Amino acid sequence: MAEKDQTHIVQREKEMPDQVGHDKGHPKHNYQVDLDRIIRRLERTGEVPTLLLHACCAPCSSYTIEYLSQYFKITLFYYNPNIAPAEEYQHRVNEIKRFVAEFKTKYPVTLVEGEYDPKKFYDVARGLEKEPEGGKRCRKCFELRLAESAKLAKELNCDYFTTTLTISPMKDAQVLNDVVQEQCDIYGIKRLPSDFKKKGGYKRSIQLSHEYNLYRQNFCGCVYSMREAEEREAKKERDI
Repeated sequence: MAEKDQTHIVQREKEMPDQVGHDKGHPKHNYQVDLDRIIRRLERTGEVPTLLLHACCAPCSSYTIEYLSQYFKITLFYYNPNIAPAEEYQHRVNEIKRFVAEFKTKYPVTLVEGEYDPKKFYDVARGLEKEPEGGKRCRKCFELRLAESAKLAKELNCDYFTTTLTISPMKDAQVLNDVVQEQCDIYGIKRLPSDFKKKGGYKRSIQLSHEYNLYRQNFCGCVYSMREAEEREAKKERDI
């Protein structure tokens, strides 16, 4: 998620289509309340579970690591074959490696880099190239990345599994929690409910990005989101 001013973020949210899986007839579930309940139990019992945390980028991981590493031993799994071009992917990998190395945590955080095979993303995106950001192509992308993450969580026998993606104001926490739960059901693991933008999480990620001089990209990762970002910037320049 790119660093943009708050007005720009709100404007983008208004321009985006309804996110896949959002039912306008019902209020959204508050996943932070669910997470708070789990954390209170951990504080009461003194238990420190293991967590497989899928990481989308260093900025989004910053607050999430700061928050969760107080209660969990974390395996941070960087698996994002959607990112293009390869130079962009490597830049993001280097940034998350640097942050994990520099940031001090109460409990250990171990970074694991997954295979970078962009063909897997293009295979699931085939036929959905013209979908807007936040639409069906994004859900397929989530499913690809979170399926691989859940598989690793099972192999490592982690107690919980979740993703940093819910910190983004441009991502629907309901959709992401649904996809995580689907994969948890397949692999027989437990979902850690998340909506990390709550409790000032997104703003804190911006602060940490400044403190650690983290690269904040201006597009989600794939070539399609990059084109949309370029079109938005071009439109802003024309409107000036």
